[in-house]
Amino acid sequence: MEMIRPARVEDAPGIARVHIDSWRTTYKGLIPDDFLANLSYERFGRGWTRVVGETEQRTYVAQEATGRIVGFVNGGPERENDPIYKGELYAIYLFKEVQGRGLGRRLFQALVESLLHDGMHSMLLWVLADNPSRRFYEALGGQELRTKPIEIGGATLEEVAYGWQFQYPQSGRE
Repeated sequence: MEMIRPARVEDAPGIARVHIDSWRTTYKGLIPDDFLANLSYERFGRGWTRVVGETEQRTYVAQEATGRIVGFVNGGPERENDPIYKGELYAIYLFKEVQGRGLGRRLFQALVESLLHDGMHSMLLWVLADNPSRRFYEALGGQELRTKPIEIGGATLEEVAYGWQFQYPQSGRE
């Protein structure tokens, strides 16, 4: 059984492996092949060491009993000063072979609970318009908000924003 827990600095190489391998399986045919082929585990590992160790971003990992990191989620405050959505899911990735086990939902919920704890009762995320995982966000209640262009590896692609507004917990008193 996999567990969901806050990421630690020593998880950075495992997070980097999930990040790159997931990009290579999810975005094959969407992002230029040479861009995907040139992604560096070492460079991504350094980036994740900094994110986990030196920033206020929230990162959670899905870890197998063996200790292997098989997925992660990362988020924090919304980055473009949106007037409605205060939190943002920056990244969520799982190895292809563990998708469909509920780990994505559990990672998503860990991030949402952290954002709520910090007073962020709404969240958005940006996803490539052609990403087959869009159904996952829709199943979690995400509402399509808007689109914008993004350049990745020399290709201009389209991103779609999904948003959530979370209900305040009921106090039991009216």
